[in-house]
Amino acid sequence: MSSRFVSPSHDFTTKSHSLAMISWFSCSSSTRSSGERFFFEVVHENHEIFKIYTSLRKRVKKMFFHIVLERNMQLHPRYFGRNLRDNLVSKLMKDVEGTCSGRHGFVVAVTGIENVGKGLIRDGTGFVTFPVKYQCVVFRPFKGEILEAVVTMVNKMGFFAEAGPVQIFVSNHLIPDDMEFQSGDIPNYTTSDGSVKIQKDSEVRLKIIGTRVDATEIFCIGTIKDDFLGVINDPTTV
Repeated sequence: MSSRFVSPSHDFTTKSHSLAMISWFSCSSSTRSSGERFFFEVVHENHEIFKIYTSLRKRVKKMFFHIVLERNMQLHPRYFGRNLRDNLVSKLMKDVEGTCSGRHGFVVAVTGIENVGKGLIRDGTGFVTFPVKYQCVVFRPFKGEILEAVVTMVNKMGFFAEAGPVQIFVSNHLIPDDMEFQSGDIPNYTTSDGSVKIQKDSEVRLKIIGTRVDATEIFCIGTIKDDFLGVINDPTTV
């Protein structure tokens, strides 16, 4: 089986198709379609696929965490009144969702408020600062994780891709040896027989081999030079 192109139409008994089902693994049984339920029945009947499934389920869960954070929220006097708490929660969601902390990762969503402390009036402004303790889901990729990403730029040094808020760089040394860089109007990496191509907007499955964490950013290095990694959707075939 090619390690460069993994078709989403492969049979259930292939490891590559199990990998393609990664987005299903976090779903609750009540939200799955009949087709998805059938897939899980097949998985549980086949010992080898079940081992792959459980391994991938653990991988997916390792990147998402439900944690409790604290933040001091400053609120303008115009928002005081009977809806003060609702206004505070709305501002919290607007301020933190989509942001990144090098320590905790990307804040995906605020899921609940644990506590709102007593407000402190700011002298000379009328603003009030409230200490808020809240629950949220964060996304924090680690070395060894498998991600599906969209290619955003290709050059002779490799290509950049994005998986949600995470930017990943794949060096040309971490691209299969039979893929060569082709310059032109649409730069790409193509196999010698032309059957597989990586260009802007291609969807790829890659493995993270390193991360760089800053105060407000997480940058990853990835590879597609491994089994069951590579292009999963070529925009030229759509």
